[in-house]
Amino acid sequence: MENSSIYIVKKAEKVHDIAASVPGSKSITNRALLLAALAEGTSVLHGVLFSDDSRYFMQALIDLGFFVALDESNETVTIVGCGGEIPCAKSGKDGDVDATVYVGSAGTAARFLTAFLALSEGRYRIDASEQMKKRPMKELLEALEEMGSKIIYEEEPYHFPFIIGEFECKRSSVTIDVEKSSQFLSALLITSVLLPQHFMIGMTGIHGMAYVNMTLRMMSQFGVTMEKTITGSYRRRSDKGYQARDYVVEPDVSAACYFYALSPLLKVSVTVKNVHMNCLQGDIKFLNVLDRMGCTLEEKPDGVKMYPPREHFCGGSFDLAGFSDQALTLAAIAPFASSKVCIMNVGHIRFQECNRIDAILQNLLRMGVLAICEEGNIFILPGKPKPCEIETYDDHRVAMAFSLPGVVTGEMRIKNPGCTRKTFENYFEVLEDSVY
Repeated sequence: MENSSIYIVKKAEKVHDIAASVPGSKSITNRALLLAALAEGTSVLHGVLFSDDSRYFMQALIDLGFFVALDESNETVTIVGCGGEIPCAKSGKDGDVDATVYVGSAGTAARFLTAFLALSEGRYRIDASEQMKKRPMKELLEALEEMGSKIIYEEEPYHFPFIIGEFECKRSSVTIDVEKSSQFLSALLITSVLLPQHFMIGMTGIHGMAYVNMTLRMMSQFGVTMEKTITGSYRRRSDKGYQARDYVVEPDVSAACYFYALSPLLKVSVTVKNVHMNCLQGDIKFLNVLDRMGCTLEEKPDGVKMYPPREHFCGGSFDLAGFSDQALTLAAIAPFASSKVCIMNVGHIRFQECNRIDAILQNLLRMGVLAICEEGNIFILPGKPKPCEIETYDDHRVAMAFSLPGVVTGEMRIKNPGCTRKTFENYFEVLEDSVY
């Protein structure tokens, strides 16, 4: 890197086919960490992502008294679960908190641990980064209060930090709004083992159902199956809890998409090791978007291989509601398409690590590309992006996505490149090894 605050993306002068490896999935890693902690017995997780987000989650479990053994060199974590109990519960004096945990800017850790601690025995304090304090939590916290958890807000209501716990179940059902984050529903689903078997969890909204389906599949892999009723609510099929297991975390498809997006830009084939179309992660649908734009996919034993368009890299309209993390990726490569690109149904990304719609529009403007947003749909015209300074807003996905035009233009200056530590610590090193 050029220095700690700027990374300059160089133009790829000698293009060649790309074979890349990416870390384990953040979404799967953090779900597996909580499932293992809730399970009875010792689980060993393989292929784990070690990044800022997952480290906050791991440290929180350690602070709660769980045995957690980390082997970063082998991407392995061993966790001894306590069958739904928290080891440090009621270890302190009356009126004290049993533990304090810090979730940083990790949305999954923030939502999942909040639900876990809210529905558990004991009393806990949860704090977060300034960025996470601004992100949506109200819908989840209101639901937990309705269910019987006591919450004391230390600063702004429905935001971190707060003290939570002393749960006493007051209801047999709850409904959660997922329009701002599907993690609210996933948090309640995973922790439903702490509730009576027939407790009903309903939802309003349709945002992020691919992540909810991932949650349900992973719960089943750890031994707990949910059923969906005719009213659209979820409940457990039996009173059985999670069982410990050896579990392999898939490669992070969200990260893999940045490399697949290089295929039409550099007109080369791209393979990302061990990424397959039948994976748990909803972002795999982005490969179908590239296919619709003129690329070609081929399943290979070592991973999906992407071939560049034979003729035009085409524009079009694409509904990314179910895999909206890739809105930034598509926006960053859209100017290179032969016609207008419309990214549909992504209004909720205003509430993520930053206002990602503003980040898209402002960075495209800096590149000299015309784009507008209307009612949650982003319209981007073809153009000739120029080198500029990319403002990342401390958002890892902004930094990674807007590095992509730089391999074509050269001299693309990425501010605060270190923000990629959130999910992909060595992204720029892997980019260099893959492209240059």
